[in-house]
Amino acid sequence: MKKLVFITFIAVLVLVGCSQSINLEEHFSLNGTVEPLKAVNQVEETVKMSDYEDKVWLSTFIFTNCDTVCSPMTAHIATLQEQLQDEKVDVELVSFSIDPEHDTPEVLKAFAEQFGADFKNWNFLTGYEQAEIESFSNTSFLAPAAKLEGSNQFVHSTSIYLMKGNTILEQYDGVTDVPFEKIVEDIKLLQ
Repeated sequence: MKKLVFITFIAVLVLVGCSQSINLEEHFSLNGTVEPLKAVNQVEETVKMSDYEDKVWLSTFIFTNCDTVCSPMTAHIATLQEQLQDEKVDVELVSFSIDPEHDTPEVLKAFAEQFGADFKNWNFLTGYEQAEIESFSNTSFLAPAAKLEGSNQFVHSTSIYLMKGNTILEQYDGVTDVPFEKIVEDIKLLQ
């Protein structure tokens, strides 16, 4: 009996040890690096990318005047936030406005409240220049970001990005086929 308990104990230790040492490059498809960016959130607090240095987080690009994908994406993140809270998974959520001239903290807060966003772990960011967020998206995420000429609409990524610190690990469809279960599982792997 003692031998069986000892073997079980060793097996549990091995499994716990293995789960803690996931090889990020083998498990996830991306390996990008987020450049520095200073912003303000929906309650005018300063937020820097270094604030997420030791955290697991999800990011999206949105703007509040969006005619197409931003509302569904934000609704999907709100659903995901509820699922993550139910599962007691610790993760930060970040929505970068691609239209900082229009999307003030007050505008972003009102937009987020329409979706029941819980601001305890979800920041809606603005407060940078248009050129900064376009460069940030293009360089860090290798994703397009630009204002459409003669319009109040913007081209931007519709992905949900999984991040660990300043590393971009994975991207998921944020509009039509959001893989909620996969995202939750992948975040759990990083905890």
